Amino acid sequence: MADRLHIETFLEMLLVERGVAENTLDSYARDLNDLASYLAENGSGLMTAGESDLRGYLQSLSKRGFAPSSQARRLSAMRQMYRFLYAEKMRGDDPTTTLDSPRLGRPLPKTLSVDDVQTLLDEAKRLADMDASPAKRGNALRIHALLELLYCTGLRVSELVALPKSAVQGGLDHTIVTGKGSKDRLVPLSAAALRAAEAWLLHQSRKAKHSTLEHQSPFLFPASSAKGHLTRQAFARDLKVLAASAGLPASAVSPHVLRHAFASHLLQNGADLRAVQQLLGHADIATTQIYTHVLEERLIQLVQDAHPMAQA
Repeated sequence: MADRLHIETFLEMLLVERGVAENTLDSYARDLNDLASYLAENGSGLMTAGESDLRGYLQSLSKRGFAPSSQARRLSAMRQMYRFLYAEKMRGDDPTTTLDSPRLGRPLPKTLSVDDVQTLLDEAKRLADMDASPAKRGNALRIHALLELLYCTGLRVSELVALPKSAVQGGLDHTIVTGKGSKDRLVPLSAAALRAAEAWLLHQSRKAKHSTLEHQSPFLFPASSAKGHLTRQAFARDLKVLAASAGLPASAVSPHVLRHAFASHLLQNGADLRAVQQLLGHADIATTQIYTHVLEERLIQLVQDAHPMAQA
């Protein structure tokens, strides 16, 4: 019981002082409660565990089949909690200081080629322009607007589905998005994305005559969900249907893959890594550095194309 209270105190600090997102808090809670259960089963607890106890927990994760990345995430949660307990003088030491992180490979983000994304966009526009029933046309207009907005902004899917109508109204070529940690950032809007959003809003306004949901909702993509807007899962499902219609493998297409495509294609065309970091809403440049392979490929191509000895 005492361990659970210490975990709750730590999670409350993350929420109040750091503005950590709900999904992240849930992840911390699962990881730390799993640690507390392991320690209890082995005659210890959060306040009495030493380095050897925590090392034993990490070894147990490996035996249970956890990937190195998952082990690293749990170690990070442990370190943050014990630093908190030490800073708050709940513990006189931090037993995580000498623990080694598991060795991680360098997984490259899954992405799509420019041609593949263009194929998706073309198919979405084709379906949106077709003469179909109001329901089918509405679905086509919505997925077209979602896809155009996602590829031109690189938004997280949770940010995209929760966009307010005001984000695309007012004739501006940019909008302000509130991301992780309640931090605002400016993202540009392409002319194609604005046209697709306007077509979707026009359809909504016509439908609103027969429905209060579309008329009263502040969201660009309203739905009868708990939060009042389209869910991430529904968008991911519709995107896979679109991929199949476009002749692309549905398993290769997801909102997150398109976010990676946005970043990769910017870097391929000369964007600065810091600018991409800002557009993606990454708090730490280290997170954006998963795309350094794109920069390396561009530099190699630059030398091959421009260096006078490259053709020798």
